[in-house]
Amino acid sequence: MSVSPSAFDLAYDELRARWPESTEEHDIATPYGPTRVHVYGPADGRPLVLLPGGMATGLVWFANATALGRRYRVHAVDLVGDAGRTERRGTPLRNADDLNTWLDALLDGIGAADVHLCGHSYGAWIAAGYALHAPERVARLGLIDPTQVFFGFRPGYLLRALPTLVRPTEDRVRSFLAWETGPARPDPAWQRLYALAHTVPDRKLITGGRPRVADLRMPVLVLLAEHSRTHRVADRARRALPQAEVAVLPGATHHSLPLTTPEQLNDRLADFLD
Repeated sequence: MSVSPSAFDLAYDELRARWPESTEEHDIATPYGPTRVHVYGPADGRPLVLLPGGMATGLVWFANATALGRRYRVHAVDLVGDAGRTERRGTPLRNADDLNTWLDALLDGIGAADVHLCGHSYGAWIAAGYALHAPERVARLGLIDPTQVFFGFRPGYLLRALPTLVRPTEDRVRSFLAWETGPARPDPAWQRLYALAHTVPDRKLITGGRPRVADLRMPVLVLLAEHSRTHRVADRARRALPQAEVAVLPGATHHSLPLTTPEQLNDRLADFLD
């Protein structure tokens, strides 16, 4: 008997339709289950792996795929343990070491000896940890308003976020998004997907300590949201990584990225990768 798609599945398919027509869907085998990757760009392009924030899904990069896919083979990932089309089965997912092993298998699966790696929020924390774990596989590293990398969350942010974590509903998450994003309202279809992602059962986001970013040796770009309510880390990032390029994106908030003024983010990232 067929099963009707959930509200989350319908919202997922709606946002998937916003990607370029030639986007491919790949399921990459890993010890933790098959990982869904949205792939766009020239087959011979340098691989650019994009890791989203928690509950955002790899589809959040739809406003960036066309521009970045002109030069690079974009691989936008549904994170293991999170909402999306990545399945969790096989080896249990326990800690940051498992995330590194998962990414090792993912890069093997896409056939890349090394990649450009870029992450937003929780995805940036994963990316920074992986760049320390396997520096030979990360040519350049992009960190977009990273959380738990240079500093922790602001207490006021955690208080506002708590109801969406303890008893998530679509309305609660939408109210929280409205508070954090303010006038920088992200795409409505993505907002719906993000809100519904909080209600998906059996998610398992991994937590851990802050990575030793001072040990990073590849070129690093840090892009921060001007109006992020999550943290204020520009000065800390410059002190921790004096060799990195650190810039603030005007008008952006933490949760409105990478959708806020995507042209600005795309240009900054493309210039850095080039």
